Amino acid sequence: MVVVGAGPAGASLALLLARRGLEVSLIDATGRGGRPFRGEGLMPSGLAALAAMSLEPLPAAVAQRPLTAWSFFLDGQVLFEAPEPMGSPVPCTLIDQESLLQELLLQAGRQPGFQFLGGHPATDLLLRDGRIAGVRLADGTGLEAALVVACDGRDSLLRRKAGLALESAPSPLDVLWFRLEAPGADAIGAWLDGRFVTVVGAAGSYALFPSARGGVQLGWAIAPERPAQAPIPASPGGWLELWARDAPEPLARRLRALAATTVQGPVRLPVRVGLCPRWQRPGLLLLGDAAHPMSPLRAQGINMALRDALVAARHLGPALLCGGPAAMDAATAAIAAERLPEIRRIQQLQGAEARRADLLGRQHLLRGLLARTARWSGPLLARRWRATQRELRDGTEAIATDL
Repeated sequence: MVVVGAGPAGASLALLLARRGLEVSLIDATGRGGRPFRGEGLMPSGLAALAAMSLEPLPAAVAQRPLTAWSFFLDGQVLFEAPEPMGSPVPCTLIDQESLLQELLLQAGRQPGFQFLGGHPATDLLLRDGRIAGVRLADGTGLEAALVVACDGRDSLLRRKAGLALESAPSPLDVLWFRLEAPGADAIGAWLDGRFVTVVGAAGSYALFPSARGGVQLGWAIAPERPAQAPIPASPGGWLELWARDAPEPLARRLRALAATTVQGPVRLPVRVGLCPRWQRPGLLLLGDAAHPMSPLRAQGINMALRDALVAARHLGPALLCGGPAAMDAATAAIAAERLPEIRRIQQLQGAEARRADLLGRQHLLRGLLARTARWSGPLLARRWRATQRELRDGTEAIATDL
């Protein structure tokens, strides 16, 4: 079989199927590595999927650190803080996604039936008798396969080539992504102390957290259909001052003391949210962002991709080992049927949280009232917020982990 795209869904699925003795070709256009901004949050749901893949505890080669808490600040005042693990079996853990992908490829490479074709973009699908029979690479090579699994991301070329429609949903935000590099950002990292911190104020809203590979990652939310609440700064120093304006005093002081040379970015990450009602055609299956582009809220892209791969491996293994085309088509249909309800629910929860954040950013009076009454309103909001996080953290339902 052929898997296209060596992100979390593709790399983990290729590993799981190669372990079962199947011949798996994993194709990736980039050859891996080089993306400076990737989601780092593994929720308990994603960690459970890795555990089922025999990758928990995470290998030492994967840079990682558990989150200690989630902290929220309005107009410089603390609203509430929710310590990890918030009732889950394990805390949310920050990981360096690139090192996780390298580990998946390393373990897959030890399997005799696995091959990795990095730097070989898939440009088309091969068809035979109305069935997808493989992929064509950019150099003209045809790679035949009993099944093609497209894990080639939110802009999936293979999804378009297969004529599978993506139903897009409106997103209330885009993200400008920054890295504050170590050692210059060490003072901010020490203040964060393992927390994921959200700051909302008159100038806008942003979130920052200590990166698993050192330094700090920071995402500044912008509304794609409206001008920013404050002018976009033209220099790193301008960004530091803008962030400091609404930050709590200890963070503001550290931001203003930070050298502008430590600021990398911004990289604009347009947020695309969507869902394919149909994930398969005869001989083809979509997984991960190719089937359901996710909002970055609570890092659901990587967590849902890992859960997709786990479910797919459980259904595809027997079909590929013992079955023919009809068995494979039944397996791909079963995968989509099992995964669609959770994806729909998670996207609903992400949308609701984004709308609440957008409301706070726009409503100055509401934000000020909550900040002034945080001593009383904070605990109430904390309880409500924790209740909304359960499914985002643990998944909507348990999935079978017996492979």
